[in-house]
Amino acid sequence: MEHLVRKLIEEALSEDIGPGDITSEAVIPEEASATAEIIAKQDLVLAGILLIREAFRKLDPWVQFTPLAHDGSTVQSGSIIAQVQGKTRALLAGERVALNLLQHLSGIATHTARFVEVLKGSRAEILDTRKTLPGLRALEKYAVRMGGGRNHRFGLYDGVLIKDNHIAAAGGIIKAMAGVRKKVHPLLKIEVEVKTLDEVREAMAAGATMLLLDNMSPNLMKQAVSIVSGRVLVEASGNVTLDTVKAIGETGVDFISSGSLTHSAPAADISMKIK
Repeated sequence: MEHLVRKLIEEALSEDIGPGDITSEAVIPEEASATAEIIAKQDLVLAGILLIREAFRKLDPWVQFTPLAHDGSTVQSGSIIAQVQGKTRALLAGERVALNLLQHLSGIATHTARFVEVLKGSRAEILDTRKTLPGLRALEKYAVRMGGGRNHRFGLYDGVLIKDNHIAAAGGIIKAMAGVRKKVHPLLKIEVEVKTLDEVREAMAAGATMLLLDNMSPNLMKQAVSIVSGRVLVEASGNVTLDTVKAIGETGVDFISSGSLTHSAPAADISMKIK
């Protein structure tokens, strides 16, 4: 994670500053120093506060970064999230990169927390997906955890999920399962995407250890959960929004996955002000 953050910050600063911050270099004396406050402008769940310290330290190794809230905490609008003291030019040059990252990750954490809140009282847990921005998956999935959600697989390498296209290419659920059983460790979880109750039964008979109910109605999900009867874990996916997730959770599924946690989370409103 640390290597990823350093590389990301270096590339972002290079992209933004290029050969130099011409405005600050014209307006701010080189030796000037200042204190800045990072302020929440909405209620939010914080994610990434210690990560952004690197943006300022890259520009001023002696900068003092003091977090006043921790990741995963709920921050009220108007609260000071952190204070930064250092060279004024460094604070101004690092501001946008730091805020872009903090706003994005806190937006994901805040969006996730809303799903978690709606699901209170049900057994279902909210999961993320692989629908993440290229290069930012580890950070975005970290933000989901800070919002109270859980991570699905990180990539194609750490979990078997036989989806509809695998089934179509293999020639059916039975053939796809047979191919997987020849290749993977016998203790590895095998999840199969199903769209109908017949496919639920077929996947169960073939030895699936987890089912992904794809775009089923809540009524159909209840029937699928009844068929499964606790023998395997059940995940629901498709058309999962804050408006629909409660009804999905009430069907008895174990997990609900939503790509919107990462790909549609609005950025949190956070600003930086020089004192």
